[in-house]
Amino acid sequence: MDTKKQLDIIKRGTVEVISEKELILKLEKHRPLIVKAGFDPSAPDIHLGHTVLLRKMRHFQDLGHKVVFLIGDFTGMIGDPTGRSEIRKRLTEKEVKQNARTYKKQVFKILDKKKTRVVFNSKWLNSMGLKNALELMAHSTVSQLLAREDFNQRYKSGKNISILEFMYPLLQAYDSVELKADVELGGTDQKFNLLLGREMQRDYGQKEQVVITMPLLVGLDGTQKMSKSYGNHIGIDEVPEEMFGKVMSISDELMLQYYELLTDENLDEIKKLHPMEAKKKLAELIVRRYHGNSRACAARKDFENKFQKRDPFTELASEIKIYKNDTLGNCLVEERVCQSKGEYRRLLEQGGIQVDGKKLEDVEFRPLKGREYNIKTGKKRFLKWIWK
Repeated sequence: MDTKKQLDIIKRGTVEVISEKELILKLEKHRPLIVKAGFDPSAPDIHLGHTVLLRKMRHFQDLGHKVVFLIGDFTGMIGDPTGRSEIRKRLTEKEVKQNARTYKKQVFKILDKKKTRVVFNSKWLNSMGLKNALELMAHSTVSQLLAREDFNQRYKSGKNISILEFMYPLLQAYDSVELKADVELGGTDQKFNLLLGREMQRDYGQKEQVVITMPLLVGLDGTQKMSKSYGNHIGIDEVPEEMFGKVMSISDELMLQYYELLTDENLDEIKKLHPMEAKKKLAELIVRRYHGNSRACAARKDFENKFQKRDPFTELASEIKIYKNDTLGNCLVEERVCQSKGEYRRLLEQGGIQVDGKKLEDVEFRPLKGREYNIKTGKKRFLKWIWK
């Protein structure tokens, strides 16, 4: 595949490429690039947040490049301080090894096993020795590390930062030296560490890796990044019914991010669907990816049997098609749902009008053409209207 087509696939869904010019030069050499992404086995299961990086790794594999799935079994015992407001609990060697076995098993639900090199950074870090560790520390400064936002905030607030935590980004950077990485992938929160890898390679006489950052998948709470420690995750080994139900619990806004980062669907086409149908389609796609088609169909049917039959819009709504582009208020008055514009305004101000489950606040709300809306007025009237 020519360079431009490769670049289009590689850049899809990314936040930043440092630098795109360097990446183009590497691609134009027409040799397989060594693409590295590291995962510390800090929890026993891979969740959908991890799969954002894994899917990008698979893109590189499909383009013929060499993917290295790096398990940070050594660095995992330190614990990545990124985004932490205090020192995190350290894992034991036994815990890390157990989690690493699970990672190695689950990762091939996304990556091509035949094209994946799995490595553990304990292979070189266990035998580094104090002399080499001191040499490694000479490649950075305290002021440079304190420039990291999370370290800087902790320092200013008087919270402890261990020397061991300072070592973490240096060890991650050294992994790139050992692997002679051409490209390293990571979340936006890893940018400091990834750039340090470029500096470390340069210091060791290597060509700097290209850094590609990916968005952080927001968890089920709608605010923090997906993480098992936050309890807002969806594990890829969760039973289909539970996985389907969790996806259905996310907001409509978050649903579009999930489509972009976890699927290859056309977002313009998805936006044309009713939010409920779009979300069920997303849940089915995700379950199918990790459990197969038959179990995905069964999970959808199970959800609809348990919950959708209780949806008043399914059982009680009267469908009225409006064949003109007008405000919701005018349509409600015209169809005598509200007796006057004054009644419509009073009902709206009292929070008595909902559109797709949200209280309407805009008195001049004008629905989009071709969209179906679930409208609730008062306590008992349910409408399913389509504007054409």
